Amino acid sequence: MSSARQDGQYRWTIYLEMDQQDRSGRTGLTGPPDEKESAMPRITPNLWFDTQGLEAAEFYVSIFPNSEIRNISYYGEAGPGTPGTVLTVDFVLDGHSITALNGGPVFTFTEAVSLGIDCADQAEVDYYWDALLAGGQESQCGWLKDRFGFSWQVIPAGLDQALSDPDPERAGRAMKAMLGMKKLDLAAIRAAADATD
Repeated sequence: MSSARQDGQYRWTIYLEMDQQDRSGRTGLTGPPDEKESAMPRITPNLWFDTQGLEAAEFYVSIFPNSEIRNISYYGEAGPGTPGTVLTVDFVLDGHSITALNGGPVFTFTEAVSLGIDCADQAEVDYYWDALLAGGQESQCGWLKDRFGFSWQVIPAGLDQALSDPDPERAGRAMKAMLGMKKLDLAAIRAAADATD
């Protein structure tokens, strides 16, 4: 098993050393598999936009580190979109692949699907909240809709521990405090958990 820390997240890779024959005909032990040869299929979220897929991808990659647009495809003469307009945008947000699809106004986003951002501290919560909220709408309990209508959850590290405190009264006070917030403030949630009536 190996682990690599990348920007506050751990990515775990488990592999077995196996006796294999390589392309040269030699037999030997192998190390971790190449990312391209992984047995686990890559899961890529696809976000359906009307026509704003490229604009949204550019907005998102401007916010997250280690992010880029990797490919843009366009509608051809076969349609159904106008030839030459953007069909899909493949982009990466801090190492996670996402595809934006301009499929027309048939489907729209709801809170039933969101992306969560696990933040290391309150400064990260403030940064991502403010950046993604520009032109969007606040919701409750750390949720917001960005200007494209897509939902995000901006969550501070330590929230799970506060909400699952072994003392049910402390956990209840933490939950009550969180339910009254839009942007989450872990210090205020912890203070509420510590408070006594």
